Amino acid sequence: MAQLAFYFDGTRCTGCKTCVFACKDKNNLDTGIAYRKVFEYTGGQTTKDENGCCTTSCFSYYTSVSCNHCDKPICMANCPQGAISKDDETGLMSVDEELCIGCGTCVQACPYGAPKVNAEAQKAVRCDGCADLVAAGEKPACVMACPARALKFGEVDQMSALGERGNVAPLPDPAETEPNYFMTATADSKKFDSTDGEIANPLEVE
Repeated sequence: MAQLAFYFDGTRCTGCKTCVFACKDKNNLDTGIAYRKVFEYTGGQTTKDENGCCTTSCFSYYTSVSCNHCDKPICMANCPQGAISKDDETGLMSVDEELCIGCGTCVQACPYGAPKVNAEAQKAVRCDGCADLVAAGEKPACVMACPARALKFGEVDQMSALGERGNVAPLPDPAETEPNYFMTATADSKKFDSTDGEIANPLEVE
């Protein structure tokens, strides 16, 4: 089996966040922890001229993202305990709870904010690509739950043929970690280094 990857079709996503809740349900995640998040990125303005004619540059789009099981996983490189690993067969990331001390270094290192620290357990937790479902021949919970079929999951060659590495705002430069996350962007989307908009739902994605 080759490296596995996610694909996201921004032209199909309605921002319903079913993927987020399917993931939370599957992994029994408590309030305050989510492995998948949906960014709402908005910007622009509407102006009216002296004749009363309105012109708008407003835009808004959604981006669903989780751990991207990167080719250059910064979280793994920075973990002082060596508690994070990348599966040789699937390329999926995981945390060894026995080695993890809950220091949060992986959280700080990851530009996607994918790892989290479970304060109660004092351990890092993260999306593992639903490795148990994948081993059983199924897709990750988020992919199966998406009502718009905006998410896909499979071998990297197949997913990369569908779109480009995730490179829209507010995501970071994909060259930083080489994420195994490919996407089709909307016509309104802005490049990763754009400052034209802002995250409209910061409390949901922090």
